[in-house]
Amino acid sequence: MHLLNADLHCHSIFSDGSLSPSELAQRAHQGGVALWSLTDHDELAGQAEARAAAEALGMAYVTGVEISVTFAGETVHVLGFDFDEHHPSLVQGLTELRAGRHQRARDMGESLARAGIPGAYEGAIKYAANPELVSRTHFARFLVDNGHCSSIQEVFSRYLKEGKPGFVEHRWAGLGEAVRWVKEAGGVTAIAHPARYRFSPTEEFALFGEFQAHGGRGVEVTCGSHFPDEVVKYADMALEFDLLASRGSDFHAPGESRVPLGTLPDLPGKVTPIWSLWAPRLAAHQADPMAAA
Repeated sequence: MHLLNADLHCHSIFSDGSLSPSELAQRAHQGGVALWSLTDHDELAGQAEARAAAEALGMAYVTGVEISVTFAGETVHVLGFDFDEHHPSLVQGLTELRAGRHQRARDMGESLARAGIPGAYEGAIKYAANPELVSRTHFARFLVDNGHCSSIQEVFSRYLKEGKPGFVEHRWAGLGEAVRWVKEAGGVTAIAHPARYRFSPTEEFALFGEFQAHGGRGVEVTCGSHFPDEVVKYADMALEFDLLASRGSDFHAPGESRVPLGTLPDLPGKVTPIWSLWAPRLAAHQADPMAAA
């Protein structure tokens, strides 16, 4: 199971990616992905297209989402997998999160205007196929294309991180809420890219402990933003907290993402992959991909 090429973290035009779900499915297939999930931020609108495209290409598919959470004053992302995307609790919770995103985007535009960059909100929204999900990435693309910065990374460091002119603090879902929404919809959750959070060791331990106590099942061990030593660290933490290990590129756009879909190293052998939960389904799919679809 460790050698399965699973990519369970990427984003489409329905959140802050630049490609459609079908285009992402093609890239995943070209990268040799056997198990795929589209995990747009707080949004499920791309799931039907992603599933249909994956199945047409012979890939196994599980529903996915990346939910924005506030924990200890930091924004944390929780991945949800293999749920009923029509379940009322999940749908309602994500709808409320997107409403908060819309107001944050307007506030970011006003903040950037005060810093001497007018029209940033109107500019960013042109990059967003889903106007409910104007994100920092859309602002970054606008600022790069209009000559304010030379790269996405420069935009974040100069304007969009905490303490910078375009940063707007926002409270997202609670950790327990996010886990509960996915559980009630029949799915499982995993902490996304844990190395990215600016937690002290005590705060990180609290995050993992509270996540597990709420019924969280996994952690992203191998991902596009983890270096080899971080993979080892979070494999050990997965074992310490009895969590399953996930793997995903966090692909957003060609030229922006660190790794293409499907090209990550395998999970360390000592962890249990989160897709072991779906072993019978995956075995049936491997035996006859089109019949399983």
